[in-house]
Amino acid sequence: MIFTTERLIVRNFKITDSEEFYDLMGNANVMNPIPLEALSREECDKKLQELMRLSTLKSEKLIWAVINKNDYEFIGLCALIKNDENDNEIAYRLREKYWKKGFGTEIAKGLIKYSFKHLNFNKITADVNITNEKSIKILNKLMKPVREFYNKKEQCIDRRYKLEKQDWLNKNF
Repeated sequence: MIFTTERLIVRNFKITDSEEFYDLMGNANVMNPIPLEALSREECDKKLQELMRLSTLKSEKLIWAVINKNDYEFIGLCALIKNDENDNEIAYRLREKYWKKGFGTEIAKGLIKYSFKHLNFNKITADVNITNEKSIKILNKLMKPVREFYNKKEQCIDRRYKLEKQDWLNKNF
């Protein structure tokens, strides 16, 4: 286990996550707002294997499974990665059936808290496609928008958010 929130457990991926992982990554409604193509079953299985290997390495990319404490069901993924300016960035993605239940806000808050308290980061960022209204709503509650830019890799306009540790401490999320 990496960390927990009120309703969630964040842990490394397991092979038993395969079906739910496919429900996440193979769903166009989940992937398109990023914007990424939904993955095939084969691509999902390969990606899950890659994420399981990543968790055993010392990597700058930390990507974990998000589990519902109530029923231990896999509900999505979250990550701490580096953005194009080498700043620490939070990321999350939830299965569609778990949208609009507050899990996105909860996991974002959990990532922020873990980053500042346990990893001792001084700043956290988040990039989001400007058409991804659900994530924008979450990030507007937690961070400050700082700029918009063209994301060549994903061919969209992203908005970058940031939160300084001192601001987080003062707001006490």
